Amino acid sequence: MIGENALVIYKNKPALVKEKADGKYSIVLADGEKVKVRDKDIELIHPGPVKNFSEIEGSRAEESAIREAWELLLDEQGAPLTIKDFSSFIYNEYKPSAVYSAFCLLRDGIYFSGTVDAITVRSREEVEAEITKRETLQRETGERAQFLEYLKKCIKKSVNDDACVPDELKSKWVGFMQDVEALAYGKSEKSRTLRDLGIGETPEDAHWLLLKTGFWTTAVNPHPSRFGLSFSNAQAVPDAPDAKDREDLCRLSSFAIDNSWSHDPDDAVSLETTEDGKNILYVHIADPASTIAFDSPAEKEGRDRGATLYLPECTVRMLAEETLPMFALGLSEKSCALTFKLNISDKGEVTNTEIFPSIVKVRRLTYEGADIEMEKDTPDGIKLREIYDLSQKIFARRVLNGAVNIELPDVHIVSDNGNVTIEQEKACRSSSLVRECMISAGEGTATWAASRGLAFPYISQEVEMQSDLSGVTGYAGSMQLRRCMRPRILSVKPGRHQGLGLETYTQVTSPLRRYTDLLAHMEIRAFLRGDKPFPADEISSRLGYGEAAAVATVHAERASNNHWIMVYLSGKKDSVWEAVAIENKGNRWSLLIPSLAMETQAALSGKVSPNNNIKLILKSVNIAKGEAVFVQAQ
Repeated sequence: MIGENALVIYKNKPALVKEKADGKYSIVLADGEKVKVRDKDIELIHPGPVKNFSEIEGSRAEESAIREAWELLLDEQGAPLTIKDFSSFIYNEYKPSAVYSAFCLLRDGIYFSGTVDAITVRSREEVEAEITKRETLQRETGERAQFLEYLKKCIKKSVNDDACVPDELKSKWVGFMQDVEALAYGKSEKSRTLRDLGIGETPEDAHWLLLKTGFWTTAVNPHPSRFGLSFSNAQAVPDAPDAKDREDLCRLSSFAIDNSWSHDPDDAVSLETTEDGKNILYVHIADPASTIAFDSPAEKEGRDRGATLYLPECTVRMLAEETLPMFALGLSEKSCALTFKLNISDKGEVTNTEIFPSIVKVRRLTYEGADIEMEKDTPDGIKLREIYDLSQKIFARRVLNGAVNIELPDVHIVSDNGNVTIEQEKACRSSSLVRECMISAGEGTATWAASRGLAFPYISQEVEMQSDLSGVTGYAGSMQLRRCMRPRILSVKPGRHQGLGLETYTQVTSPLRRYTDLLAHMEIRAFLRGDKPFPADEISSRLGYGEAAAVATVHAERASNNHWIMVYLSGKKDSVWEAVAIENKGNRWSLLIPSLAMETQAALSGKVSPNNNIKLILKSVNIAKGEAVFVQAQ
C-alpha cells in the first residue's frame, strides 16, 4: 500500500501521491498536473512524507564518486540492489533527495541498469561502449548544429551565387545530407534535415537544396529513381538464335532505317512485286522470342522493366546488352528474323498476313541517308521510292478511315557528363515510310491473331474530337489534336484504334525495346511451333505487369528530358527563343518552342492568333522544379 505524500516514479518522472480512491491513486507531477493512475503505472522509491518537490533537490554526486561506487559494486558482483539499498550505498542515506538522485543515476543508464526493485551493475565493456557512444553522439550533435547553421546561411544567399558549401565541409557533412538525397531520389517521403531547416519535405525541395549547397551538380538526374527504375541494364542473357529452319530471304533488298544515334535496330523492310503487279511488303523483326521462353530469366527481366529506358545520358536496356549482336538486324552480314509478309492492295489495305522465321541480309540507313538514297537511280534508291509510294497509299487509306495526323517537332537531347546538346530532328520522307510499314505490320498481325482466336496484346484507342478544331492547322492544330487523344487501351481482345484509323491493331516491331512486343512474339512463336497458346488471363496478367513498368519508363523519360532541357537553359538567361502561339488561356497563352520541342506559357500583348510566331525571352530557370519562365520580347 502506497501512502499519502509518497515519492513515486510515473513515466520516468517524479510524482507525489495524494490519495487513493476507487482502486486508483491521485498523483501530482512537478509541473502541477494531476493524474489518476493504477498501481502498476507507478513505482515507489520513498514512502515519504514528501510535501513538495523542493525536498528531492540536491544530493548530486560527483562523476568520480559515481564511478568509484560502480567499480566497488562491480568487484563485489553481488545480488541486484533495491533503490533503497542503492541510495544508501551511493549517498550513505535514504532520504527523498538522495533516493531521487539514485534513481536519476539508474535512469541515466551509463553505469547501472534494471528497475527500482532490481538494480544491476553494467560490465566494463558495456560502460566503455556507452561512454564512447554518447561522446560520439555529443560530437555529432554539435557538428549537426554547425551544419544546419551553415546551410541556413547558404539558403539566404542570392540564387545566382555559386554553391556555398566548400568541398572539405561536404566530405565532413555528407552523412547529414543522406536523408535529403533519399527524398530527392524518391526513396523516402521524409527528411529530418529539411524539417529542421523549415523547408518543405518534397523531392523538388530536396533537389533544390542539394543544388543550392553544391552537394549535387546539375549533372545528377534523380527522375528515373523517383519512378523506381534502375540505371543498370538487364543481366540475363538468352541463347543465340538458331539459323536452321528459316526461310532464306537474302534475295530481297532489306533496309533497317533509324536515327543516326540508334544502336539497337530491330526492324527492316523489303518490297517485292509479283508478276501480276501485287505488292508484298516484308517487315523483318528481330527474333528474341526464338530463344526467350515464358518465365525464363530474360522474360522476367523484360517484364519487370517494361521497356528500354532511353535517357539523354545513357540507355538502360530491357534485355541484356549481349542480346544486341545476337538479335539486332544488320549488325552482321546475315540476320535471323521473324518476318511478317503482308499483301498490300493498291488502296493500301493489308489483305493477307503470313508470319515465319527467316534469314535476311539487311542494309542499315539513317533517315537522312535513306532520303538521299531515294533520290538516286540505283537499285536501292528505286526500291526505297517504291516502298515510300506504297507507304503513302497506306497512310491515305488510314486518313480516309479517320486517322488523326499529328505533326509536331521533336528533338534529340544528349547529356555528356552534364554538358547538354539539343538538336531538332529533321523531317524525313523515310520516317513516314518506316512508320507506315510498322503500322501495317501491327494491323496485319492483329488480324492474323484474331482470326486464330489468340489471346494477344491488342491495342485500341478512342479520340474525343472537338467540333471547334476543324479549322485549326499547323502546330496549334496538332497540339490541340493531341489533347483529344485518349490513353491507349491494352487488352487481350481486339478493338478499334481510332487514332490510327484501324479496326484492329497491335505492336510487334520492337521486341528488343518493348515487353508487350516481346510478349506478342512469344505467343506467335508458340502458335508456329504448334504449342498450346497461353490462356487469356495469363496473357492479360503479364500484359498489365509489363505495361505498368513501361508507363513508369515513359514518365521517367519525359521528366528526364525536361530536366536536361532545364540544365541546358540554366546558362542562357535573357536568350531569345522563337515560339508558336498555340492556345489562349485567359490572360496567358500556351506556346510551343520548336527548337526545344517544349511547351510553355506566357502573357502576350497585342493581337495574337494560333500559329503566330512569337519571340520569347528566357528570364529564369528552376531545375529542381523543372520550370522555365519566359516573357514576350518587346
